[in-house]
Amino acid sequence: MSAQSREFSSSAANRMKVNAQDGLRYVVISPGTFQMGCSDGDHECTAAEKPAHRVTLTKSFWLGQTEVTVQAYKRFVDLTGRVMPPEPQYSGRSPITLKTNPGWADSQLPVVDITWHNAVAYCTWAGGRLPTEAEWEYAARAGDLGPRYGNPDETAWYAENSGRAPLNTEAIRAAGGNLRELIPLAAPNGNQPHRVALKQPNQWGLFDMLGNVHEWVGDWFGNYQAAPTADPTGPSTGDKRIVRGGDYGTPPWLLRVSLRTSDNPDHGDAANGFRCALDAGR
Repeated sequence: MSAQSREFSSSAANRMKVNAQDGLRYVVISPGTFQMGCSDGDHECTAAEKPAHRVTLTKSFWLGQTEVTVQAYKRFVDLTGRVMPPEPQYSGRSPITLKTNPGWADSQLPVVDITWHNAVAYCTWAGGRLPTEAEWEYAARAGDLGPRYGNPDETAWYAENSGRAPLNTEAIRAAGGNLRELIPLAAPNGNQPHRVALKQPNQWGLFDMLGNVHEWVGDWFGNYQAAPTADPTGPSTGDKRIVRGGDYGTPPWLLRVSLRTSDNPDHGDAANGFRCALDAGR
């Protein structure tokens, strides 16, 4: 855990349940107020993470303890007559073609190549919804004021530890290189998602909130407003939906709880997964 001070303590990590519909564990997240966006003293923040602003969440909610697994998604597919997404692979992003979970054989890997629409369909079937962006960041921080909730090597799968050897991301950065240079290095190095819950959780018992795979949230992408707000749900319209948390190819300076990226909601990506929220009372 970070040595930085925490805004509050919580017993949420000890309050878990199994959702009978999808068979996954969920952690209850209590209401509270936090600073959303660029963490104090974080010099890596992009314009999209600013201005930092106070957000209050007024209601408890349950959040998946892990990213949705292949096993859980197969259950959804079997019971609804849907089909699995394409098997994830590096083809098109790398000089070589490499499937990262051939035949979806490893059931404990996070399911990926999921469009935003299919993530919404799964969460609805599971009795819930995608978390809002504010709920996601509040839960990821778990009261921590810093840019990440612990030592990345202990809490996350990312570019430096998700393959056979660390990728020399700092050398690429120092040379002024583009992050696209990581892509042809990642495939032959074996960088790919790992089984959920192998790293240390955050203070509230949530695994892989940073790294492993990006996670869809409910909001359209838009600029932050400076005013304090309660229970924000983002813009009413937009072109892209937000994904959070980084993935197995994310370099260390981007592996931060405030980082915001976005994607086309119709697009499935080998690095995009999700977890669901359930409203309190379920």
